[in-house]
Amino acid sequence: MPAVEHVRLGRKRTLPPCPNPLFLQWLSELRDQAAEKGQKTQYVYQKAISSLKKYPLPLQNAREAKILQNFGDGICKILDEKLQRHYRENGPDAPIHSLPSGVTVAPSRRSNNNLAQPTKQPSRKEREGGRRKREYVPQKRSGGYAVLLTLYRESQVPGGKGFMFKLELQAEAQHLSDKSFSVPDLGSKYTAWSSVSTLIQKDLVQKTHNPARYSLTELGLALAQRLEDGEREQEEDRRSDVREEEEGSGPGVVDLTAEEDEKKKRIEPIAGPTPAAYVAQRGSEVPGVNSSEKPQAAETKTRPAGGCLYPGSYDIVLCVDFIETTGGSTACKQELVKELQRNGVTFDVRKLNVGDFLWVAKERVAPVSGQLRAPPSRELVLDYIIERKRMDDLCGSIIDGRFREQKFRLKRCGLQKPIYLVEECGSAAAHLSLPETTLQQAIVNTQVVDGFFVKRVQDVKESVAYLTVMTRYLTKLYQNRTLVCRSRELEGDGQNEEECGGREREDPSCSLISFPEFNQGAVKNKCQTVREVFARQLMQISGLSGDKAVAILEHYSTLHSLLKAYEQCPSDTEREKLLSSIRYGKLKRNLGPALSRTVYQLYCTKGALS
Repeated sequence: MPAVEHVRLGRKRTLPPCPNPLFLQWLSELRDQAAEKGQKTQYVYQKAISSLKKYPLPLQNAREAKILQNFGDGICKILDEKLQRHYRENGPDAPIHSLPSGVTVAPSRRSNNNLAQPTKQPSRKEREGGRRKREYVPQKRSGGYAVLLTLYRESQVPGGKGFMFKLELQAEAQHLSDKSFSVPDLGSKYTAWSSVSTLIQKDLVQKTHNPARYSLTELGLALAQRLEDGEREQEEDRRSDVREEEEGSGPGVVDLTAEEDEKKKRIEPIAGPTPAAYVAQRGSEVPGVNSSEKPQAAETKTRPAGGCLYPGSYDIVLCVDFIETTGGSTACKQELVKELQRNGVTFDVRKLNVGDFLWVAKERVAPVSGQLRAPPSRELVLDYIIERKRMDDLCGSIIDGRFREQKFRLKRCGLQKPIYLVEECGSAAAHLSLPETTLQQAIVNTQVVDGFFVKRVQDVKESVAYLTVMTRYLTKLYQNRTLVCRSRELEGDGQNEEECGGREREDPSCSLISFPEFNQGAVKNKCQTVREVFARQLMQISGLSGDKAVAILEHYSTLHSLLKAYEQCPSDTEREKLLSSIRYGKLKRNLGPALSRTVYQLYCTKGALS
């Protein structure tokens, strides 16, 4: 019989250690830092660690790691930067396949893998009482740093409101951050504002109300106070350094470049009036600028945080909703673009959350040398917005209820001059689901009852001709006007038609909304208040228009207040007539008993409505 082979019992053979412990240590540090900040990149680093542990050969640089799974350009670039820093600190011949002294290899806490990963030697405090969690402190000149400092300074203002709105906070914090709060860096989708979610998660900032209000928590207040103290110390050090330089320079120091600068100023040609020169000439007409100020002071006013645009510093641009150029009848929508180009109209296709066409005053921004893209331009929305309707679209919107809802949203969008552009399309209305008389009556009601300006045209060419004429008219109307940015969030919708409409010919300045705020406020499915939901419910009742809903809301702002008023009525007859005497619209007509009875039956009838 053949000899029985002895079976070796015991533990599994241990795998050899990773031949690239330095790269493994750096990846572990990156993973732990991402985990502390709550970033999802921690999982990417963990996958890269697993791949590196399985690779049996030593790597000379991070570029060679691209052959491994889960190693992309970003991770390789970070590792190469750390490798170059390692060579600078330890010399060009520093070993990279062994750990520096004082660093040992410990089992990974995040993986059940038996492979080891390098960690730093724990200190005595960590051995005795466990590892202490490091306090989160935002990096200097980062978005979180700027937000904390701005909210702290706002909280120290005597009589302040104790909170800040989003747009107000972004405007005040921008000068404290190196990154933009509104425009992401090239190749990234994150802005400085993205760090606010981390501050809320760390319980440093709290977000309440709608529109959102941001304020500091107790932890955030303590951290922001330390950051502010550090800012003051650095400012004092900077001033003392400047003072020492001035004292050390003495009267004997002569600037040899001053004469050359004077010659350059004499030689440089003067290329027409700049916005700063305009402010210096017309300082008394621009709010916040005194005519007695020096030209240097006027130059600082050319781009204030509030967002003024002075004559000659902006262009009037037509904005076209992308739905008007894509989908549907391709031939008609291509014809729209071609006609605009043929007429020489400056237009921009973008997503509009309300309306089909509007105009913006777009700031002229010169490209900066050394940068691929020019800085972002500020855009203020003019008070004119157009909703375009073909007869077939009008018919469909009346049937599915979009027509009333669109008019309601146009009235609440914050622009004072809404326009309905109706394309009658000849005899096409005779073949639609609704009679032509019904469609014509809807158009008349839009103009007479709802107060919209209605422009009737025959086809796409006439629509483009009207847009061209309006663009040229607005360009001429606003060419000598100073445009001031206002915020609906801070000031409400109190800018009535007299401010930007009735006094347009007398007042050279105009108060307008920025395009990001306008478009964000017009989102169809945004978070709504109880009052807005109640208004939408009322408008679903047949015969109850937007004006009638607004009149009811003036007396009963929520459904709860209306039901409470019904409970106080002694009889059903009085409940049915509760809303009948409410006046609505310009003519101040009563709602009437029929509509009042319908509302009462809707909210107070138990069971199914008959």
